Amino acid sequence: MIGSLIHDDTSPTPEAPLPPPREELEALDAYSRVVVRVAEQLRPAVVNLRVGQGQHSGGGSGILFTPDGFLLTNAHVVRKFSSVRIRLNDGRETTGRVVGADPWTDLAIVQAQSNKLPHATLGDSQALRVGQLVVAIGSPFGFESTVTAGVVSALGRSLRTITGHLVDNVIQTDAALNPGNSGGPLVDSQGRVIGINTAVIAPAQGICFAIPINMAKTIVPLLLKHGKVHRGYLGLHVRTVPIPRAVQKEFDLAQKTAVEVLSIEENGPADQAGLEVEDSILSIGEQPVANVDDLHKLLTQLPIDVPTTIALLRGQRRLERMVLPKDYPHAAPEE
Repeated sequence: MIGSLIHDDTSPTPEAPLPPPREELEALDAYSRVVVRVAEQLRPAVVNLRVGQGQHSGGGSGILFTPDGFLLTNAHVVRKFSSVRIRLNDGRETTGRVVGADPWTDLAIVQAQSNKLPHATLGDSQALRVGQLVVAIGSPFGFESTVTAGVVSALGRSLRTITGHLVDNVIQTDAALNPGNSGGPLVDSQGRVIGINTAVIAPAQGICFAIPINMAKTIVPLLLKHGKVHRGYLGLHVRTVPIPRAVQKEFDLAQKTAVEVLSIEENGPADQAGLEVEDSILSIGEQPVANVDDLHKLLTQLPIDVPTTIALLRGQRRLERMVLPKDYPHAAPEE
């Protein structure tokens, strides 16, 4: 009987948890190593921004992308201010000059009054895939270099930003963001910036958005040169879609993707040209439009009030329409 008791005491109880499989531990370690490496690589280039004073003060984050102090942030972070206060990752503080802002994409450039600064590498948001690991870094509520990790939840979303403008092709992620994360970087597992964090859906859990870095690459040269962006206006919202192989072959198309019209603004240029929802735009003015980034780039180059041709697919037909790009409507004044 005594021996039986001893045997029972040394036997594992059914409730005792089994140790996790070795593969699970290795996977967790690999995940952790990636996040730690990316955080250590990027944190020196992430800054905290403050604007205004008292009740009119605000702030957010920014990411340095050149050694001479140029950084990307959100337009709604800098608002109408011409200068900002910048706190670097090492605790130093400096002033910054707002070089330019584009409320239509919620992007802005600030130049810190310093040089030889750590800076990030810009990646390729067109190469993103749903499900891949991403890391968000920022300074929510003034806590510098806060790091969260998650995955790309969806691509090609449309988002109405804090500035009130509808932006196409944004990145949806579940990497947790807070208001102070605005303007900070969303980066891939190689530490390359693939988005600028811009918004959180307040009532929801894990629904956050970032402006794709390829869109920023189009906007940055224009902001550096002009301080703002002059763009043609068509009055439509789109997403990138694949062209079926049979359609590619039938019309001898070199491109494999186009942009599908999701909505059309009433009485806008696209509406007046006869475009319809679900049309797939192939080209504008003889320039191919394979994705939303192509379209945005072309809109910064199209002459205003000069008719141009749009080639499109509508069902099984290939059509051409003449459109008259207009100057982009002025943004409503911010509060």
